[in-house]
Amino acid sequence: MKQISTILMFLVILTHSMQAYAAKPVSRYDAATQTCRVLSDGPLEWDSRSWGEGGKTFKATCQGCHNSKDKIAPFLWSESKSQEAWNRVFASRYPKCAQDGSWNAISEEQLRKVNDFLWRWANNSLASSCHG
Repeated sequence: MKQISTILMFLVILTHSMQAYAAKPVSRYDAATQTCRVLSDGPLEWDSRSWGEGGKTFKATCQGCHNSKDKIAPFLWSESKSQEAWNRVFASRYPKCAQDGSWNAISEEQLRKVNDFLWRWANNSLASSCHG
């Protein structure tokens, strides 16, 4: 009986901890805009039912060149880089496509949403916290 009580107590604590973690807002430091944003405010760019505006812009605009078929530019997917690496890409705009003017077809707001989408789904996205 004592083992069952201990297991139940453990499950209660685990459930409470998971609820507290799930309620924690996801925030990120955006080096390009030098702001810290809570991404769980407003529509979620990584909603499982859709890609959100950032994901749709990435797929429609960026992956036109960054796909595995045409070899126009290196293949990219959100998991291609870490969160920190995506922040560097957008802050320094070092890719050739940013420097040759290709990013000019995307508004600053769309670029921010693409960056949020890529950051959220980066290869280390479980480490999503703000480092101000």
